[in-house]
Amino acid sequence: MELRPYQQEALTAILADWASGYKRTLLVLPTGTGKTIVFSKLIEGEVGEGRRCLVLAHRGELLDQAADKLYQSTGLRCAVEKAEESSLDSWYRVTVGSVQSLMREKRLERFAPDHFDTIVVDEAHHVLSDGYKRVLEHFGAARVLGVTATPDRGDMRNLGQYFEHLAYEYSLPRAIKDGFLCPIKAVTIPLKLDLSGVGVQSGDFKAGELDSALDPYLWQIAEEMKTYCQGRKTVVFLPLIKTSQKFRDILNQKGLRAAEVNGDSADRREVIRRFEAGEYDVLCNSMLLTEGWDCPAVDCIVVLRPTKIRSLYSQMVGRGTRLFPGKDHLLLLDFLWHTERHELCRPACLICESDEVARRMTQTLSEAAGTAMDITEAEEAAESDVVAQREEALAKQLSEMRTRKRKLVDPLQFEMSIQAEDLAGYVPSFGWEMAPPSQSQLKALEKWGIFPDEIGNAGKASLLLDRLGKRREEGLATPKQIRFLESKGFRHVGQWQFETAKHMIDRIAACGWRIPAGVVPGEYIGA
Repeated sequence: MELRPYQQEALTAILADWASGYKRTLLVLPTGTGKTIVFSKLIEGEVGEGRRCLVLAHRGELLDQAADKLYQSTGLRCAVEKAEESSLDSWYRVTVGSVQSLMREKRLERFAPDHFDTIVVDEAHHVLSDGYKRVLEHFGAARVLGVTATPDRGDMRNLGQYFEHLAYEYSLPRAIKDGFLCPIKAVTIPLKLDLSGVGVQSGDFKAGELDSALDPYLWQIAEEMKTYCQGRKTVVFLPLIKTSQKFRDILNQKGLRAAEVNGDSADRREVIRRFEAGEYDVLCNSMLLTEGWDCPAVDCIVVLRPTKIRSLYSQMVGRGTRLFPGKDHLLLLDFLWHTERHELCRPACLICESDEVARRMTQTLSEAAGTAMDITEAEEAAESDVVAQREEALAKQLSEMRTRKRKLVDPLQFEMSIQAEDLAGYVPSFGWEMAPPSQSQLKALEKWGIFPDEIGNAGKASLLLDRLGKRREEGLATPKQIRFLESKGFRHVGQWQFETAKHMIDRIAACGWRIPAGVVPGEYIGA
């Protein structure tokens, strides 16, 4: 099976991480972009080198999916470590293992600590739970790859408690732009649901209290779905099984062909098969379908299980992001949840790295309630608004920076000039990123012309040095050119080519360091 370009890049980055000495590395790929294929090809290489591998997951469906994809893409078969099945007597070099089984002390003791050379943790956002920690600590010498669709830096910071480095990240907007996932259109439904009285437990809303808060609105929600979900293949996520079953009945009374599945459903596979075959329009569930189930034809997602956990929200929406013939976008229905807790996940959480941009995008979607908006376009517009506001707010500060007598460029001025949102809003995730910049980093920044004293951590220094190197390769203006020309009133010099900036500086020098006649700095376009 030939890997897609980003999958090959991910595989190369993982191997490079391990070669560099990182034993616990992380891969972030959006739902639907083939993370199982990537780690299957990784395992193929590991087995070829004579290593023994373990794929660790917390649900049987994920283990079955991993074993199936591994065989399809590499021809490798797997032993199973789950319930009554054991891999100890198998000659297969790959084991798919249930964390619930392996975490048990008597079972774990049967394995030598060096039994596995390589461990892949599927859905790695679960890795901080006690069961995973117990298994991974037992096989402490193994190299570990964690794979997740976690979309934001907050979750990444939590994962940084275990993983040492982020090997590769492929973002949802990039996957959509590259044509590997379908576009997402979000529509805010002007129905206000009050969650202000719902409590929080283990970092998320209490399911029982969510259920009580949601119940009075079910008929109104069903009425709204009649408008937006006709002719669509829709999946609805709800807090509890009883609510899921009740909502199924309401939808059927409203004329939508609805079914419901849960962990106790004896006919679960049959119901899902009939939904996939088109016998039902809507499939309701209580968090059963967040992982390990793929139906590419799904083109509408309704999240009636509000959450504060972005990885969970991403998993729910990810059930509808895969490509399918005749499907031009995924429709995401978003209700006006009223809560005093601002961490509630909304469509903006899928793609916005900055909380400031996410708030602006959410406001825009709410103001356009009832209208479907492409989330990538909405994010770009929100980012543009935020950058404009930030530029205005920082104008005085930047003006002061430009008039400073020192020769080096303030990092903030540089970031704003090159419009580097990722640099300006950077937050460190991993331990090494949070450490102070090294002396070599500080010297390198100063050599580039950046004033290093305001770079607070090694991660920011590394990102900034990497960006400076790429700008040199692309022939763009240097920090010193930017500082000089912007001090003369030229705008957005960070977008200029090096030669363009050099030519203007030469002209100014030839005029006795005055602006040449006919040149209006504030209106000059040098890019």
